[in-house]
Amino acid sequence: MAKAGPDVEILEFAVAREVEAYHFFMALASRVTNPETRRAFEGFAKEELEHKAKLELEIMKMGRSVVVVEEEAPESKEDFMVSAEGPPLDMDYKDILKLGMEKEEASFRTYVNLLGNVDNEESREVLLAIAEEEVKHKLRFELEYNMLLKKE
Repeated sequence: MAKAGPDVEILEFAVAREVEAYHFFMALASRVTNPETRRAFEGFAKEELEHKAKLELEIMKMGRSVVVVEEEAPESKEDFMVSAEGPPLDMDYKDILKLGMEKEEASFRTYVNLLGNVDNEESREVLLAIAEEEVKHKLRFELEYNMLLKKE
């Protein structure tokens, strides 16, 4: 059994980040009127919960219990937005896409930075895989944003 220690704390931090990302995408989903766009954001939220599950599995492999973190919405959805004051309620789709790109870039950088602090190879592989998924999310936002700009 792998030794519990700093690696577990890093993975627990990552779990909390994934819960925040879940709330972020659900908040975005609640701000759009287009059903297809709403489903896309809800899909991103679901993927963040899948990342959370992968991280929790790594924690369990290290012999630690996983603390159950509620996925219920916080009192203020703005708590999970990139800027401190949160986006205005009248954000347009282009602004939402830009916000999504910023959030995914920040998540990618966080996972890359965490890699250097983890000794367990399996945990490193999980963090790297999640970093790759976060950059894919960012690219999907960028693609949609660029297509929107071409239509303007």
